Amino acid sequence: MRDTPAILLNTASIELWPARLARARSNRDARLLAQARRVLRRKSDGRFLAAELPDRLVPLLPHWDRQPGVNTALRALGRAAAAPARVRELPLEGLHTRLDRLGLDAGEYANRTGLALIAEPDWLAFAGFDRYRRPLWLHAEAARGWHRLQAAALKDNVVLEAVSGYRSHDYQLGIFDRKLARGLNLDQILNVNAAPGYSEHHSGRALDISAPGEPAAEESFEHTHAFAWLRTHAPAYGFVMSYPRDNPHGIVYEPWHWCFRASELDTAQA
Repeated sequence: MRDTPAILLNTASIELWPARLARARSNRDARLLAQARRVLRRKSDGRFLAAELPDRLVPLLPHWDRQPGVNTALRALGRAAAAPARVRELPLEGLHTRLDRLGLDAGEYANRTGLALIAEPDWLAFAGFDRYRRPLWLHAEAARGWHRLQAAALKDNVVLEAVSGYRSHDYQLGIFDRKLARGLNLDQILNVNAAPGYSEHHSGRALDISAPGEPAAEESFEHTHAFAWLRTHAPAYGFVMSYPRDNPHGIVYEPWHWCFRASELDTAQA
């Protein structure tokens, strides 16, 4: 259904994707998604719950209508004719439960790192595809800034690739779960990843950026022409590098991580 707006409608537990941008996991799902407007996607594991066809909702997972948060998602679906006029923040639901699972105290962690809690936006704009051909979802302002940044770089023969954009609180928790399962301890993970609820990626304003042929999220990115270009030009488009060397948050140096901040754009253009 090509008339479906290319936006992700966001709720605490469930995302509503344009069906044409969702990757099917089976032939049955593929046939349904080809006819659907949107698909309800569970944030905790990425499973599709139901597809919205023109005349009905078709289940993609048994007992989908008993999922936590499904009523909120259905209300959002009923308001989904067009992109909302403004971006609002979702409530910080379930955050302490996620941190408790990791054995983290929210107050102690915030005091130690100086990182702020970051709410998810209630909708995100489609900003193209990342280097892995996954849909790149960003806050609407950041999406516009990213397109301008990419185009300006290309005029200087610099190709910028997005590696990662928006991440939900649940997705961030999944990163921790996978790394813990590989044998890393919590302190090792926290040196590289902010705790769920504290990552700039939750806002939809942060981007991990790389260049063709360059490995993702590696310090070697600082030696590329793309990084040199970003250091010089990114602030003019509202992007700043969040974690330079010796940053006060205890996060490792991340030359690939850039965040769109409207205040920086205003300053650069003043």
